[in-house]
Amino acid sequence: MNIRIYYKHTDCGGITYHSNYLDFCEMTRSELFFQAEMSPSVDGCHFALKHISCDFVAYSKLGDMLEVSSEIKKLKNASFIIYHEIKRGNDLIFTMEATLVFLCEGGKIGKILDNYREFFRGFMSTKT
Repeated sequence: MNIRIYYKHTDCGGITYHSNYLDFCEMTRSELFFQAEMSPSVDGCHFALKHISCDFVAYSKLGDMLEVSSEIKKLKNASFIIYHEIKRGNDLIFTMEATLVFLCEGGKIGKILDNYREFFRGFMSTKT
């Protein structure tokens, strides 16, 4: 997914504010579902963030065009680990690895539905 850095994304120095990178990754994750005509929530359950690890490698600024890519690193019965990279051209700006769980009504963790598991497999890394 491509994202342009607008004024609203920057601090007073024109540098992209750090929390926006998290938003860009969330937008990309949601867009994966929407492009497949799926929803990130189903039958009273949804995917909730459990853990996150980020690395701010470089900065971006007003007017930059960024590309956000996503890859599923691990798929379990009730959770998955997704890796995001944000680049400006060939320059790496930001990386994030996040664990999301399938959370159902009452706050109970549930088993990811089979059609969602198949969907996620399409984004799994082929790298060893």
